[in-house]
Amino acid sequence: MSMYLFPFKLKSLGNNALRRKLFIPQIRKFSKYKSACHYSTNENLNKISTKTAENFIPFLQRIDIRRTEARRSIIVQVQSAKSYKELWSYCSTFGAIKSMFHYSVGIDPSHFIIVEFENESIVSSIMNSSNYSEGGSGMPTQSNFMWFKAANNKLKLKDNKNANLSVEFGTDIQLEEEIKVALGNSENVSEQIRKLHELTRLNDVGVRLRFLTALQIENAITGMFPHATAYPFGSSVNGYGKTGCDLDLFLKLSNDKRHDNGRLVFHCKPLNSSERSTTQRHMEVIGDLIHLFLPGCGHVRRILQARVPIIKYHQQLTDVECDVSMSNMSGVHMSDFLYIMGELDDRVRPLVFTIRNWAKTVGITNSAPGRWITNFSLTLLVLAFLQNPPSGKPVIPTLNKLEEQAGKSDKFALEDGTDVSFLRDITKYKQKTKNTDSLERLLMEFFVYYSQFDFDNKAICLNDTVAIAKPEHSAMYIINPLERGLNVSKNVSFEEVLRFKNELKNAAWILESKEPKTANWGLLSIMQGPKVVNMFQKLSTRTKPSRLVEIKSIFDDNENESKSPEKKVKSDQR
Repeated sequence: MSMYLFPFKLKSLGNNALRRKLFIPQIRKFSKYKSACHYSTNENLNKISTKTAENFIPFLQRIDIRRTEARRSIIVQVQSAKSYKELWSYCSTFGAIKSMFHYSVGIDPSHFIIVEFENESIVSSIMNSSNYSEGGSGMPTQSNFMWFKAANNKLKLKDNKNANLSVEFGTDIQLEEEIKVALGNSENVSEQIRKLHELTRLNDVGVRLRFLTALQIENAITGMFPHATAYPFGSSVNGYGKTGCDLDLFLKLSNDKRHDNGRLVFHCKPLNSSERSTTQRHMEVIGDLIHLFLPGCGHVRRILQARVPIIKYHQQLTDVECDVSMSNMSGVHMSDFLYIMGELDDRVRPLVFTIRNWAKTVGITNSAPGRWITNFSLTLLVLAFLQNPPSGKPVIPTLNKLEEQAGKSDKFALEDGTDVSFLRDITKYKQKTKNTDSLERLLMEFFVYYSQFDFDNKAICLNDTVAIAKPEHSAMYIINPLERGLNVSKNVSFEEVLRFKNELKNAAWILESKEPKTANWGLLSIMQGPKVVNMFQKLSTRTKPSRLVEIKSIFDDNENESKSPEKKVKSDQR
């Protein structure tokens, strides 16, 4: 199998993948626990997958549900997954336990169990009854992160028959070999797309860990800022996150509630410099707090000169890479918009996952910042295509249509006054899509659509489906749907746009010509990596190119089938 197939980032796991390859199959075979994937004890959240209006949970309400879930949970480091019975017996002395989830971190794995209680007051009781390490080593901070020490010989706990571990190894990344087998055993490309999404998306345990990570930094500053909130945004919460994805946090220090009849006003420290300089200084202090006081937080990097200053750090106890900002509420509203798009039609997220995996495999996207197309830009390209597919039947609506139906509860504005109002509750959106195309057809049409798109002169717009000329000279112009004066893809170079279009043509040709059920058919055929699928290699003048073909009329029913493919490749398409 090619080393380039399905490029999942293992982060700090290192050789943990090898450990899993040796041991996890046996654990899955004989374990009585539910293994990793996408299990949730929250019935409301599980219902979302049915994609019916009655079961829809608005984005901000969903965030509140998860934040409440985190506040009634703790993370306990244990010796192994087998410790769950003793931990259950001990914790149940404080109150009713709702569920337990096991996960591991590291090469020589450390084991942890998430304990979710029935209410927050039980967590408060546990906090008041917990101790610091003997000998006074370490800063005496309180958080939802603890470890389970050996029992006092005089203290014996009764076995609890209700003890139950819902998930074991809940954060393990699916092995590439397992994914390849699952895709190979699929009936068709559409089924492959859905399986890839199911096997690689962020699961319930991963979401819980990210909200507990957010809660840690939120609790750390609530003494001085009692209304502080750490809002997760981005792929962790919008439904497009894969296993092991980063966590983006927007740290808001105050709430928006005002008491109009209140006559007492808090004294506040006046700001003696520009808003940006003040934000940079505050972020620097937050970075120091994370680095010096919060357990499990390391590798703190301060990126204060960026357009949006951020603090990056790694939470080792949850194995989550975090980006914290204090001036990016637009990211929360953008996550809401992307979440709604994914909830409107159950083809959206699987298609986005597949295209992002393909782009990573062939080198279109890159984990390092630079001239490459980002996953965010790629997601917007997919959504823009689904708003205006070749069939003329939109899969999802434009943002303008959602804005037209916005009610009073949908009114929001950014810090600079930019209006970001749009319909947040899709149960009120009555227009149903008439598009019934399969995922396979949509994937093929995506490749063809953007391989022919005039990136030189046109901009991508999700607010409306009309053609818009690029307002400035750049290789690719994707209008930010919420802050319309910004180009989401400003970083992309002309060379990368050309390479993107070439890879699109290549993928479409392979999917069109590859026979089903042969070796590496369907998605496997286009996710072979640049060593196998290399279309930038200089072609010999004596060899006819067999892959770069004219495919613009693949979906044109009126096209003459006898039309010969284009066989001439320009030298600047290397």
